[in-house]
Amino acid sequence: MSQSIFVQIQGDTRLLEVPVAATLTEAGLHAALASAGITVGPDLAVFIDESDEPIGGDPERPVRGVKDGCRVHVARCRRIKTVVNFNEKSLTREFPPGARVRAVKKWAVKEFGLDHKDAAEHVLQLCGSPVRPASDTPLHLMVKDHECAVCFDLVPEKRVEG
Repeated sequence: MSQSIFVQIQGDTRLLEVPVAATLTEAGLHAALASAGITVGPDLAVFIDESDEPIGGDPERPVRGVKDGCRVHVARCRRIKTVVNFNEKSLTREFPPGARVRAVKKWAVKEFGLDHKDAAEHVLQLCGSPVRPASDTPLHLMVKDHECAVCFDLVPEKRVEG
């Protein structure tokens, strides 16, 4: 029985579908990635979905968290320093590269003490830019080069003047 995973690579906007076995070891995952043209060198780490730690260490170890349709992230950054600005305050936290924008917003909303209504009316926008990434965008797709950092402003989704 086989399944498909979706691979995202830091610095590459493509989403690659890769077939894998239903039960998968670390060596089997690396072989599947290699067959799809993705070489995982010593400067890259492989993360399953939003896991905090990369896989690695024992090629025969089963890979946890791999299921049909899951995302696998191949990234240079092991952690991404994430800054969120809101009302002249800033918060900083490190996230794994596969963490999605929605996880950052959830954390920021809690830390800034926004109520549910206010939180629903705000979005994350890349600092110094009009770009508002989709909530399911992994952080590693927004870092520049080898910087391993991203900055957001928590802004109103719509500004109503009246």
